[in-house]
Amino acid sequence: MIQRGRVFSFSFVLIFLLAVVLAGCGGNNNAASNANATEAPAANAATEAPAATTEPAAKKPTVAFVYIGPPGDGGYTYQHDQGRLYMEKELGIKADFVENVPESADAERIITELAQSHDIVFTTSFGYMDFTLNVAKKFPNVKFMHASGYKTSENMGTYFGKNYEGSYLTGIAAAKMTKNNQLGYVGAFPISEVIYNLNAFTLGAQSVNPDVKVSVVWTNTWYDPTTERQAAISLLDKGADVLLAYQDSPATLQAAAERGAFAGGNDSDMSKYAPDNYLTNPVWNWGPYYVKAVQSVMDGTWKSEQYSGDMTDGMIDIAPFGNKVPDDVKKLVEEAKAKIISGDLDVFTGPISDNAGNVKVQEGQKLTLEEVLAMNWLVKGVEGTIPQ
Repeated sequence: MIQRGRVFSFSFVLIFLLAVVLAGCGGNNNAASNANATEAPAANAATEAPAATTEPAAKKPTVAFVYIGPPGDGGYTYQHDQGRLYMEKELGIKADFVENVPESADAERIITELAQSHDIVFTTSFGYMDFTLNVAKKFPNVKFMHASGYKTSENMGTYFGKNYEGSYLTGIAAAKMTKNNQLGYVGAFPISEVIYNLNAFTLGAQSVNPDVKVSVVWTNTWYDPTTERQAAISLLDKGADVLLAYQDSPATLQAAAERGAFAGGNDSDMSKYAPDNYLTNPVWNWGPYYVKAVQSVMDGTWKSEQYSGDMTDGMIDIAPFGNKVPDDVKKLVEEAKAKIISGDLDVFTGPISDNAGNVKVQEGQKLTLEEVLAMNWLVKGVEGTIPQ
């Protein structure tokens, strides 16, 4: 915004000085020159006439993003930033972004500042939900889209995706790669988003190996390599030989590689950190949604909604497999993926019990999306609890 302002001010000064110079030159002209000057309006009218019948170009909206971390070269924020770049390329719009915004009152200040100079604001982390809603009420002419939340207003919608589909497929791969039926899960925060991904990972594993157990350790971090490494090591010490982590750092994968174990991360392809010990993991593809959302504002068709993408529309996928994942495992995962896309496989189809033995989903029944998003229980086979 400041840079745009500087460009505008500098250009204005140049135009003003040029006008002064031309005016000075005109003042020194003779009568013949003045005569020519009186003819100029007619010439200008002739050149301007076609412009009067030309439709003005549609004004492109100003767009801003709020990031929980730095874009970096991997992880959750990186994938959002890749989506932003895709949108810019497709629509010819240069968007602004603010990174490393904490999920605190400071977020509301930053979102407010962005709302003062932008038509569309995307807030990309769950903890921004209430702050986004507060600002949306103050700026009714600005469109707000909040990732992973559930609160909406007339000018605020939500968007996320069924990343648990990717977690389910990763669970299948993990269950085929374990040698002792012990898997480990490095959970971020004990919120529903992480809980239903942990559950989906476990159900995917159990679909091909009913004897699999999954131990979970909570880190209460989104990105803290030291804490996440310690959690991974504790799971490896308990005997887990395949790990999955729900954070942006590669710490879990690196710790597993040092022990000769397999692991996956979250949100983006992390194979470069330990290609021979990499499994796969769920990944996001935000670009098409960002194009769709911004285009709808440009078209005047935008409306507040709770958008949920999936493998069918391409928002959700899994990363390419690591170097040492066998072809038969890849084939098994790809077959399950095809069933998810076709609608023949729903991750949360009963019978499903929690890890206390209570039936949560009857045989043949399916959880609704609303029930999945509100999940606060762990499936049978998960060893651990949800901190209160």
